[in-house]
Amino acid sequence: MNQQWIEISLKVPSAAADTVCAVLASLGSTGVREREQVLDTFTVPDADENAPEVLDLRAYFPNDEDPRQLVERIEQQLAPLRCAFPLPGWSAATTGQLADGDWAESWKQHFPVFRVGSLIVKPSWEEVDPGDAEVVLTIDPGMAFGTGTHATTRLCLEFLVEEFAARSSALKVLDVGTGSGILALAAAAFGAGGVLACDIDAEACRVARENAATNDLDDRIDFTTRSLEDLGTGFDLVLANILAEENVRLASELVRRVAPGGLLVLSGILQEKEHFVREGFSWFGLSGPQVRSRDEWVCLAYRRSD
Repeated sequence: MNQQWIEISLKVPSAAADTVCAVLASLGSTGVREREQVLDTFTVPDADENAPEVLDLRAYFPNDEDPRQLVERIEQQLAPLRCAFPLPGWSAATTGQLADGDWAESWKQHFPVFRVGSLIVKPSWEEVDPGDAEVVLTIDPGMAFGTGTHATTRLCLEFLVEEFAARSSALKVLDVGTGSGILALAAAAFGAGGVLACDIDAEACRVARENAATNDLDDRIDFTTRSLEDLGTGFDLVLANILAEENVRLASELVRRVAPGGLLVLSGILQEKEHFVREGFSWFGLSGPQVRSRDEWVCLAYRRSD
């Protein structure tokens, strides 16, 4: 018998997509789609779209409560985000129903096993036979936004894997805007000497902790909602997979946290914003950047020499 699903529709500014997805997951959503595309950390803008700054989301919930009450709960949880992201594009949540017993199964085709160097990322339903030097992480799409398949996350993972291969495994790592926690998980799995993961959204941290527990890494990562200004310094690897504007706004605080000889990785940067970010970091005497791109996104890596 087909299961009935509650479908919640809402439009959000793309800048708020990650935190919205975290809230929806915390409220019981089994998945979120952006139109016909599965939503990862955030969706690559379509060049043919007239307004890529706004995402049209569909979230799916088991049909075990009154849809009107579910909408009320969602609106209550989203209210602080509307204040935190005072951008155009927000719409109120609306509800419908979807009859599809196989809906949840359809997610599986969108999340294949993938490898980045010696790192393997897989969903729980896939089995892998890793080599002796390979590290495996299990991330399910229903657990959080951000499975690592998005270009911005993949680029960060490439730099992370290479840095651990080139330097001591006891690196001290800071993950800024941790989201699902995948970057922090990868660092811990490679044997980081300490991993601090921060996110302004408490729900994102909660989901990231669940992902860490799934991978038996929860005792090796410190998740916090403290602001970047309140965190320590001396990190050998700082990862900031956030929007270009946030990277520039936080530039001095990000650089200040990198230890001498350490690497600063900046992602979440659309190609047309690369010069903007380069200009924002040109004042700090950093070496680089090393530039990599995938799809419509750019990732910049700077080395602190002093």
